[in-house]
Amino acid sequence: MKITITEFMTLDGVTQGPGSADEDTSDGFSAGGWLVPHMDETFIRKASAWLDLADGLLLGRRTYEAFARDWPQITDPGDPFTERMNGLPKYVVSSTLTELPWGPATLLGGNAVAAVSTMRSKSGRELQVHGSNTLAGSLLEAGLVDALRLVVAPTALGTGRQLFGRNATSLGFRLTHQTATPAGLLILEYEWTGQAAVADYQGVATVTGSAGH
Repeated sequence: MKITITEFMTLDGVTQGPGSADEDTSDGFSAGGWLVPHMDETFIRKASAWLDLADGLLLGRRTYEAFARDWPQITDPGDPFTERMNGLPKYVVSSTLTELPWGPATLLGGNAVAAVSTMRSKSGRELQVHGSNTLAGSLLEAGLVDALRLVVAPTALGTGRQLFGRNATSLGFRLTHQTATPAGLLILEYEWTGQAAVADYQGVATVTGSAGH
């Protein structure tokens, strides 16, 4: 089974509260809803196609609680995500939760790396991490992520929780797909390649293969 991560992100790396003002106000965050003005049909089609690949959702505590509050309240029959988000199995990484009212749901406990490593060895399509940036960061550092999907909004907030910047090891990726939507979102898909590659710049010839044009 593949482990994939989908994150909505600002230009300055913030992933907190993309969908509404009250989605995630932890740590005094008051800039929620920054993705919504830039959503368009191209983004919806891509996000729906990703969700088509899911056999389950892998969520951290904070994201699970936010989703459990919001998704059951969406009743629009034309919404392409609601039925699947509510119906897919959820696997929740938490050392504090004892009840999971938004089901079907399974509590994995607090050891994300061990639990996900076991699930990754099973057959299936994708186990998808949505949001849950603390969980996502741990899985990236452990080398357990098969695809990283970023939706980057043309905005910079200057505040808010981020996916990167707290990782204890460097992370390298290879770009596998890119799309720019009419509303200005960048949709970027990566695969993890290990530690970040580094090199010293020694002139144009080392990049182009020759000194000429």
